[in-house]
Amino acid sequence: MKLLNTLKKTFTKGFSMSSPQYDLAIIGGGPGGYVAAIRAQQLGLNVVLIERDKLGGICLNWGCIPTKALLRSSEVYHLMNHADQFGLSAGDVGFDFEKIIARSRKVSQQLSGGIGYLMKKNKINVVEGTASIKGKGVISVQNKAGEALEDITAANIMIATGARAKQLPGLEADGELVWDYRTAMTPTALPKSLLVVGSGAIGMEFASFYHSLGVAVDVVEIADRILPAEDAEISTNAQKMFTASGMKIHTKTSAQIEKAGDHVNVTLTAEDGTTSSLTVDRVISAVGITANVENLGLEDLGVELNRGHIQTDDWCMTNVKGIYAIGDVAGAPWLAHKASHEAIICVEKIAKVDHVKPMQKDLVPGCTYCTPQIASVGLTEAQAKEKGYSVDVGRFPFQANGKAIALGETAGMVKTIFDKDTGRLLGAHMIGAEVTELIQGYCIALGLKATADQLAHIMFPHPTLSEMMHESVLDAQSKALHI
Repeated sequence: MKLLNTLKKTFTKGFSMSSPQYDLAIIGGGPGGYVAAIRAQQLGLNVVLIERDKLGGICLNWGCIPTKALLRSSEVYHLMNHADQFGLSAGDVGFDFEKIIARSRKVSQQLSGGIGYLMKKNKINVVEGTASIKGKGVISVQNKAGEALEDITAANIMIATGARAKQLPGLEADGELVWDYRTAMTPTALPKSLLVVGSGAIGMEFASFYHSLGVAVDVVEIADRILPAEDAEISTNAQKMFTASGMKIHTKTSAQIEKAGDHVNVTLTAEDGTTSSLTVDRVISAVGITANVENLGLEDLGVELNRGHIQTDDWCMTNVKGIYAIGDVAGAPWLAHKASHEAIICVEKIAKVDHVKPMQKDLVPGCTYCTPQIASVGLTEAQAKEKGYSVDVGRFPFQANGKAIALGETAGMVKTIFDKDTGRLLGAHMIGAEVTELIQGYCIALGLKATADQLAHIMFPHPTLSEMMHESVLDAQSKALHI
């Protein structure tokens, strides 16, 4: 029997050089990788998925999902503290921080387990281990013990290894005084004061979560405004709302830290060179991400990188035939839904499906789940003007919407941008309650190249927050009804 198995392995290895075991091998089981595996299986491809840690990747285990569970707890706590505004009495309101963290981890584990179920349901071979491409169509794998598993051969290889938190010199996360997003999601105790360095989506979500639980939060941003990727008007509104809630925002400012016992001394340096200091219990570094491109064998293969990310074409193909890359490892925007969308495009192209369309980055929505929520799709007003468009801009405030008033959520606005010449929607930007749910309406409109006139003739249900979307369109045509 031992001889038979040896001969079988030898035969399989020799045979696989000319006839690969798989049509597609995917390295990474996050929202890009596992979606690619499912779609490949649906199309009849023989597929294997290699994952070194947990299925679901950063998104399900350490990003999108568990952070939303944390934010939900802080939102409920905030509402309970303002129960009297709704004619209610909640008595002494408090929280158990350990239970908040435990709930977040439970939600994450439930969904990660769900991905495992999907893999079994779709009969996808999942290999647990760390992968490296050792040659054309050949992947070596080591298990967690460092033992080599049998090589995997595939006609096509997809890299979906994601990214990790960027470490800046002097601001390296140590898991104690300086946190990255993983530590910030699983602390053992609630700090009394916190400095968040970086005001992108990750930074502002953590700032919002901890601030809602009563932590004194300072946010430092090197750019001239927080949430610098958003429309400037939305960023300005967000900063005013955060500041009004008691959060301290420092823009055009850099931070240097000095660890001292169980706290951190911080020196803030403004753009004009003036300095100030503060002391905080903990620091969260949220200064961006770094693609996971190391130890994949990319250098030996000659795979091109661009600013540390794998360079790809419209179909997610690298410069090396048969090797593809999707998701965070392939560059911005670093969003789970972008990774999943790329997965579908890439797999369908490999499978030679008719009428596959490349991804349009202008159609990728962005959502930040802080309080207030922020959502956007398409061009900002500044971007539209830079591209040479003459624009019509519509705006509508939450405080003029009946449903928002009934909900007690009157802070925020909806902004729409149209091409003055054609009437076509160019972008939409929102801040306020539940806008991360509302933005999909504009995503559909943008994808269908809808015009202001067409959207103006769409009937929106009453009373809903979505009516503000309609009113913003009308305002762009100077036809708004309720302002």
